[in-house]
Amino acid sequence: MNIELRDITIREVVEGYVDNAEEGVVGYGGGLDIRPPYQREFIYKDKQRDEVVRTIRKKFPLNTMYWVMRPDGGFELMDGQQRTISFCQYVNGDFSVEFEGMPQSFHGLTASEQSQILDYGLSVYVCEGNDREKLDWFKIINIAGEPLTNQELRNAIYTGPWLAHAKAVFSKSNCAAYLLAKDLVGGSPIRQEILQTALNWVSGGQIEEYMNSHQQDPNANELWTYFQNVINWVELTFGCPKNYRREMKGVDWGALYDKYKNVMYDAAALESEVAALMADDDVTNKKGIYPYVFSRNQSMLSIRAFTGNQKREAYERQNGVCIKCGRQFNLDDMEGDHITPWSKGGKTVSDNCQMLCSDCNRRKSDV
Repeated sequence: MNIELRDITIREVVEGYVDNAEEGVVGYGGGLDIRPPYQREFIYKDKQRDEVVRTIRKKFPLNTMYWVMRPDGGFELMDGQQRTISFCQYVNGDFSVEFEGMPQSFHGLTASEQSQILDYGLSVYVCEGNDREKLDWFKIINIAGEPLTNQELRNAIYTGPWLAHAKAVFSKSNCAAYLLAKDLVGGSPIRQEILQTALNWVSGGQIEEYMNSHQQDPNANELWTYFQNVINWVELTFGCPKNYRREMKGVDWGALYDKYKNVMYDAAALESEVAALMADDDVTNKKGIYPYVFSRNQSMLSIRAFTGNQKREAYERQNGVCIKCGRQFNLDDMEGDHITPWSKGGKTVSDNCQMLCSDCNRRKSDV
C-alpha cells in the first residue's frame, strides 16, 4: 500500500460540495466521495459539530484525515467524515456557531475571517492499494474516535447492489423497515441496527455468511420479504397494533417466527395471558413473557426470589431442618423454595416459602 501525506485546504474540499442527505455527499470539485458505501451517516451532535468550527477558527490542528484513491483518480473519504461535513455545512451556511457570545454564520464573517477558514490546511493521508489492504487499514484507524458498529464494519466489506438496496429499505431515516416495525424492533436505522436485526433473524446469527452469499444479488427482496413476514406474524399472533407494549421492542421475533409460525394461536387467549403475566409482581423480566408463552420456559420470566427475611423466617419455623431430607443445616447452606410452585399459582410470599438444602433443591429443580 502506498501512503502519502498531503496538505489540502478547506477551500479545496468545499469546492463543489453537494449534500444529497442519505443519497450521498461529495466535495473537492466532485472528486471526493465524502460518504462512500462503508461510511456511517452524519451522527455528530451540535456541540461536536460546533467544536470543529471553533478549532479551525482558533487555528488549532484537527486530527489527521484519511482518503483512499480510486482507480478513476477520484477519492473516497476513509476517516474524517464527521469533521469534513461539519466544516462544509458551516461554509455552506447551514448553521451558525457562537463566538465571543454571539452566533455567527460563515456568511456573516468578514472577508479576512472567511479566508482564514477557507485557507486552513488539513493533514490528509492519501492511500492507494487493493480492497483488502484498504479495508484492513480502515478497521485499524477506526479503533479511535467514535467506533463503528459491527454492522457498519460489515457494510465496508460486503458492498454491492444487494447492500445498496438493503440500506435503502433498512438504513435510512423513516425507511420502510423502521416505519413498519418501530414498535417491535429497537435501534437506529442510520447506525445500521435495524438492518443488523433483520440479518440476524434471516441468517440465524450467521450475518457475514449471509451477506457474502448475497453480495452481488440485484436486490435485497428476500431479506425484506422475510422481515415483513416476521412482523406481520407478530401482529396477527398478538393482535397488534392495538396491544403493542414497550416490552415487545427488542424481542428475538425472528427466532420465534421460525419455530412457531406454523402453529395456530388464539390471539385473544394470548393477550389475556400476557396481560396477567404483566400484572404479576413475581415476574421480574417482563420482556421474557413473549418467548415464555410459546416455549413455557419459566427461566425466561426471572421469577422473583424470596428475600433474606422471608428465608430467615422459614428457616426458624423449620428449626433449620430441610423439609425434604430431614437433616439440619446452617442457613447459608439452604435455599428458599416455593411450597406451591409459581406455575400452579403459588406466590413469592412468606407463607409459601420453605427451606431446602442445596442438594434437595437442585434435585427438585431437575425433576
